[in-house]
Amino acid sequence: MTTYSIALIPGDGIGRDVTAAAWTVLETAARNFGFAVAGTELPWSCRLFKQTGCMMPEDGIETLRGFDAILLGAVGWPAEVPDSVSLHGLLLPIRKAFVQYANIRPHRLLPGVTGPLRAENFDILCIRENTEGEYSGAGGRVHQGTLDEVAVETSIFTRAGVERILRFGFEQARARRGKLASVTKSNAQKYSMVFWDEITRKLAAEYSDVEVTSYHVDALAARMIMAPESLDVVVASNLFGDILTDIGAAIQGGLGYAASANINPDRSAPSMFEPVHGSAPDIAHLGIANPIATIWSGAMMLDHLGEKAAASRVMKAIEATTARGVGTTAGKDTTETITAAIVAAFP
Repeated sequence: MTTYSIALIPGDGIGRDVTAAAWTVLETAARNFGFAVAGTELPWSCRLFKQTGCMMPEDGIETLRGFDAILLGAVGWPAEVPDSVSLHGLLLPIRKAFVQYANIRPHRLLPGVTGPLRAENFDILCIRENTEGEYSGAGGRVHQGTLDEVAVETSIFTRAGVERILRFGFEQARARRGKLASVTKSNAQKYSMVFWDEITRKLAAEYSDVEVTSYHVDALAARMIMAPESLDVVVASNLFGDILTDIGAAIQGGLGYAASANINPDRSAPSMFEPVHGSAPDIAHLGIANPIATIWSGAMMLDHLGEKAAASRVMKAIEATTARGVGTTAGKDTTETITAAIVAAFP
């Protein structure tokens, strides 16, 4: 029997609750489909930072390298640790070290979930470049604390980085409905974004079966709200993708459904799967966090590991649960209630 070794990083706040919920569902799926999942919990978090000054140990990356995949709950406790510290101390190093350059976020309404728009039949897959661009971390500050202080943040776009994420997007579009929206702001950013547009046109010649449209990010943001059903696959830079996927989460009913995958496409290192709702300090320890985003992320993990039937069954269990009205209203159902309902939806 195949056993998958999974690193569990519950993190902070509601991360612990939703990770435990997802793990219960993943173990149920494994039993039903004849494989096993072995989880190792790692206490890397803002709490660890307060104790040691580090979000993870010095050998954290090497520790993770031995796992088949990583399931992360949520990281951040801004009242005690600045988000810039927690992000650059854990998530970004993992994404960069393991070349998880493709961040995948699905946006669609689950049965029984009411979004803020009249549109119901949208199914958008956002592909966000995940390792360079605006979040490269290149820059610095000089003359700090004086009237002459200067802060410089430099975006880094490499031909290899842009081409590989666009090619990934084209392949996803080819496997779906054959439509790709490439997002830039090339009217204002005449170097990096014009560069992105040029590479989009170059690759479009190789994918003649894919309908590609280039949008400015502001226009695409409006389209996601006004006509989400017109979109299929959206591919964008790190910053633009970050913003657009929060719009996607909003139109699909809220962050409680915001699943994501940080993928290393060549599988030379583990990929990481996480909800993108944050640690929600205001509801931490109340037991009312919606675990669906994390469970959906777990389904994406199973799909990536090759357990596609199990992944599909998890999604059907989620859909059966929300169709009954469980997990569709913030705070109405407890984390435990939603988890139990999804488990009960398995045969």
